[in-house]
Amino acid sequence: MATRHDTAAPPVEGGAAPGRPATGAVHDEAELRRRSRLSRRWQRDVRWSPYAFVSPFFLLFVAFGLFPLIYTAWASLHTVELTAPTDMQWAGLRNYTRIFDDDFFWNAAKNTLTIGIISTVPQLLMAMGLAHILNYKLRASTFYRVVMLAPYATSIAAASLVFVLLFGRDYGVINWALHSVGVDAIDWQNDKWPSQIAVSSIIIWRWTGYNALIYLAAMQAIPQDLYESAALDGANRWQQFFHVTLPQLRPTILFTAVVSTIGASQVFGEPLLFDANKGASGGAEHQFQTLGLYLYEQGWVNQHLGRASAIAWTMFLILIVIGIVNYVISRRLRASS
Repeated sequence: MATRHDTAAPPVEGGAAPGRPATGAVHDEAELRRRSRLSRRWQRDVRWSPYAFVSPFFLLFVAFGLFPLIYTAWASLHTVELTAPTDMQWAGLRNYTRIFDDDFFWNAAKNTLTIGIISTVPQLLMAMGLAHILNYKLRASTFYRVVMLAPYATSIAAASLVFVLLFGRDYGVINWALHSVGVDAIDWQNDKWPSQIAVSSIIIWRWTGYNALIYLAAMQAIPQDLYESAALDGANRWQQFFHVTLPQLRPTILFTAVVSTIGASQVFGEPLLFDANKGASGGAEHQFQTLGLYLYEQGWVNQHLGRASAIAWTMFLILIVIGIVNYVISRRLRASS
């Protein structure tokens, strides 16, 4: 009787061993895990990357903006000197009541207002005229636009020193030109109104071209159909300017007026460098001392850090009022349009 011997069949080439997953399945499972990790990483990246991109601004703002603002508010309620900034004595609102009783504060406030008016109104009118001229097709228009922006890019110190030479009493070019037409020499640095006009001229020279480019950009955004319709109705260029351009520029005019007003309330470098004594008094009789100079004089010359902090917060509250007025006016303009 023959004995049967069963033997296992040889494994088929490419087949899988019993009890083990296929190599393709293992590879697919690893690929799915990798894609899952990449998907989660991509979701975290999409979610948190914007915060990472803007975080440097907020870190710098907290370090150099928010913290000084809070510290200044705290210091304004104390009697503290610049020589000992950590030695504070509680004063409450005494610093605020003291500056409001100070004649030099009100003199600086009036000078800031007058210099702001003298510099802002001619500046915006000249900027509007220059923008209207540049809005037409001119040869080398890019060159003229760069020239308009050049005073803004010039250093305040360099511009102020040049204007000091121009407005010199004995050898200034302005007095030489006035003398040639029979006008006596004017003491631009020591007389009240001439000194404020001289300081305002520096501001006008620096910021007119900047505002002109803002007006030019707004003019180029006005649809040409409005001008064509006005021309068909018989309107000349002046009528088109007053009845088409100006109404379309009302938001831009309001914006530049508010920004110029805020800048005028913070004028500091021009009157500081225009002073012959290079001090913070704004002239021998404080004739062109602004709020910025008054703050600097109290904090860094007289070293009354608490009083200077109160002045800074008073100026900040003035800017808030200007912002509220801007919001109310702009809202009414949008409602009327």
